Amino acid sequence: MSAQTSHHESDALPTGTVDAVVIGGGAAGLNGALMLARSRRSVVVIDSGTPRNAPAAAMHGFIVLDGTPPSEILGRGRRQVREYGGRIVLGEVATAEPAAPSAEGDPRFAVTLTDGRTLTARRVLVATGLRDVLPEVPGLAEHWGHSVVHCPYCHGYEVRDEPIGILATGPASVHHAWLFRQLTDDLVYFTRGTGLDSGTRARFAARNIRIIETDVREVVTEQGALAGVRLTDGTFVGRRILAVATQMQARTEGLEGLKLPMEDLPDNMGRRIASAMAGTTEIPGVWVAGNATDLTAQVGASAAAGALAGSHINAVLAAADTDAALAAAQRATG
Repeated sequence: MSAQTSHHESDALPTGTVDAVVIGGGAAGLNGALMLARSRRSVVVIDSGTPRNAPAAAMHGFIVLDGTPPSEILGRGRRQVREYGGRIVLGEVATAEPAAPSAEGDPRFAVTLTDGRTLTARRVLVATGLRDVLPEVPGLAEHWGHSVVHCPYCHGYEVRDEPIGILATGPASVHHAWLFRQLTDDLVYFTRGTGLDSGTRARFAARNIRIIETDVREVVTEQGALAGVRLTDGTFVGRRILAVATQMQARTEGLEGLKLPMEDLPDNMGRRIASAMAGTTEIPGVWVAGNATDLTAQVGASAAAGALAGSHINAVLAAADTDAALAAAQRATG
């Protein structure tokens, strides 16, 4: 499921080597860039303009900013990064790969955009986010982010008391059912060929969650609004909201040259970039933050991860700068 594109003002790409390039202009990337820029690091954010939450009317679950449109949050973030000297460049990465290090052995990375522009950076923060893969049910994608939702904490309160249907995609959908049952008394679970053991069926019955095992043929739209689903036997089941546990895939287009370590999550939930403390990866000089590595992180958690990664990058750069200064001093004194 591709996110809606948002366009904004783009800064010029610098010609010299910068301290850090941040690939991805969402909450994680912007907060990482903010920490670096406030540390007086030269930092460039490469923003494709395709945030995951673009279809959503508002962001929820983050204190103070709860209810704020995602575009407004990103707009504020870009302005704040620029206030400290950071640059925001609108573009897509075609290739990113290690380059020849400096004379002192400090890492370098070469980034090429799809329009041919190039950039060299000492360190890389990958904050590309993820892509939600929806079930191939006709009519489902057009309601994504509005009447088709995935996160009870992001959208749940806004759909409270509505007739909700869970379109099962795997084991995670059972957990989905418990969470959405907290929000409505009218919940239907469409198994879509997934299995339910006797214990789960008993628990569903105890919570008055209706189970429908006939497969779903299509999502029905009436006057532009989601009206329900039609089953393969022709039966119509009215629903105002459909909840789907999507398969989440870290966005890695153009990053193949970095050889980032990837990891599959259990129960076919998705695929992420593997990371350790502060977003470090197996690749020296490359960090990752946000949904690219933590597939379930909301905006607040992604922003916090970006801040931690940014501060860690600055600390590593500070150590490298000190090593280089010491080496220069020793050469000067023989």
